Amino acid sequence: MSRRRIGFWYRLAAVIAKPPLLVLFKRDWRGMEHIPADGGFITAVNHNSYLDPLSYAHFQYNTGRVPRFLAKAGLFKTPFVGMMLRGTRQIPVYRETTDALDAYRSAVAAIERGECVAFYPEGTITRDPELWPMAGKTGAARIALQTKAPVIPVAQWGAHLAMPPYATANRVRLFPRKTLIVQAGPAVDLSRFYDREPTPEVLREATEAIMAEITALLEDVRGEKAPSEPYDHRTAREEQRRKAAGEGTQ
Repeated sequence: MSRRRIGFWYRLAAVIAKPPLLVLFKRDWRGMEHIPADGGFITAVNHNSYLDPLSYAHFQYNTGRVPRFLAKAGLFKTPFVGMMLRGTRQIPVYRETTDALDAYRSAVAAIERGECVAFYPEGTITRDPELWPMAGKTGAARIALQTKAPVIPVAQWGAHLAMPPYATANRVRLFPRKTLIVQAGPAVDLSRFYDREPTPEVLREATEAIMAEITALLEDVRGEKAPSEPYDHRTAREEQRRKAAGEGTQ
């Protein structure tokens, strides 16, 4: 997809979404030169607020290379949102069904057609108490190794100040205006994995390489060091269960 072929539905989405974003937020966008001008590619993005997909989409829309997101299938059934998702050709994800592989096939096909597919490798908004990227899931790495498409790491920060993650009450804070920072980096070097069988171990190593680049970008944005080990929500949840079980037997 060239920089000029954005299409009617994406332009309509921009007409709707950009004015409030321009009015309500300041922007600090970095690394646009790393977004490929041509050919299929993957972006791997951190996630710390329900608002940050709009921030990232705004950033990349202005590069001329619009992303195709993997979105929960249920969203496609919502009247207006579903219409926009279908019109902009986002990719529905059917979790734990016989159609679960459709998203994988659609993502590969989009990349092979020269499009961008955006992944949130964490799979959800980070659960890390300090909002650093969590351990990633292997979907983006699997597709990257199959297609050998460039993987562009993207770090973003600031949306959580306006819309905190997992807020239990109405905690949207639009004023004073927050700055939405989005920084793209050079493509992650995954060439050392290309000639290896995509075993779970290889996919995990490739995923860790992707997440390390995202985290390094976020360290630069935040001006501080991330923890030496990424937060693993599954491990933390198991530890909480063991602790609760131990306290219950006392």
